[in-house]
Amino acid sequence: MGSKDGMNYAPKGKINRVVEPGAFNVGITALDHGHINGMTNGLIEAGATIKYVYDPDAEKVANYLESFPDVAVAESLEQILEDPEIQLVAAAAVPNLRSALGNRVMRAGKDYFTDKTGFTTLEQLEETKKVVAETGKRYWVYFSERLHVEGAVFAGQLIEEGRIGRVIQVTGFGPHRLDKEKRPDWFFKKEQYGGILADIGSHQIEQFLYYTGNTDAKVLHSKVGNYNNPTTPELEDYGDATLIGDNGATFIFKVDWFTPAGLGTWGDGRTFITGTEGTIEIRKYINVATEQTGDHLFLVTKDGEEHYSLAGEVGFPFFGEMILDCINRTENAMTQEHIFKAQELCLKAQEQALNITENL
Repeated sequence: MGSKDGMNYAPKGKINRVVEPGAFNVGITALDHGHINGMTNGLIEAGATIKYVYDPDAEKVANYLESFPDVAVAESLEQILEDPEIQLVAAAAVPNLRSALGNRVMRAGKDYFTDKTGFTTLEQLEETKKVVAETGKRYWVYFSERLHVEGAVFAGQLIEEGRIGRVIQVTGFGPHRLDKEKRPDWFFKKEQYGGILADIGSHQIEQFLYYTGNTDAKVLHSKVGNYNNPTTPELEDYGDATLIGDNGATFIFKVDWFTPAGLGTWGDGRTFITGTEGTIEIRKYINVATEQTGDHLFLVTKDGEEHYSLAGEVGFPFFGEMILDCINRTENAMTQEHIFKAQELCLKAQEQALNITENL
């Protein structure tokens, strides 16, 4: 997939199989967002066997099979849910349908892996928490802007090693290309996509919790707006928020749909991390006007300045860790509590956001 196309951005990484073929079987369904391709790549590289794909839209299935021709087509979702060999179901449904689908999957005895955002309302989140408690199954969310970016993975390793001391501040930028004419109808309906802070803002808040080691935070203030899309009034094309974690670390982030046509990728995603003993900048997808490659990390400490070019160097350990967590019922890839807290905070940021353009 072309890097200019954010909807279908599907990173490929190192092969790092943690299981033998056939030892971890996955069903794929709800092909409403192109992120399902990146999710599939990560699973296959970690050794998962994609046994089935199902979607009621035959065209979506045909497009999926162009990338993954060896996957069998199921006749129904029930065929996937009733197959005792299936351990995980991965899906990229319309956002407001993701929670209900996950609840159904978990009640059928499978773990669930959904594109972000996993929820569009706090009520959905609370219901799914109950289903997880009842079933003992896992509700995984694909926070790709950390999990599927080698620079972001490496930043976490540097922080864990203590290279920049205690993290006290994170600043995130998540601009995206709109490609308005290519988007499905649901993309422009707030009830269905959830709002910009609930949607692409979920990536940002998850990163803040992870990099700062926080298990909780408060949303101090948040804003949304529609600056430049009057024909689709329910689309929020801009959003920002400020949070403070329980350990005192702070967070500022901005997300928008204003990536210019001339940028060589779908969005100049960046993260700035300030520690007591150093700083990190991640240029995730491009080094503007310098290099078309992504995964650049800049580290500054008392020892000097370092530039790491990380594409193809780090890999994506999350997927293998997730598979092993599903098999062993451990929580090494990411805790369920962390996932639910990141989602809760982005939903709260969305719910209390000031609309800054409604009276302009």
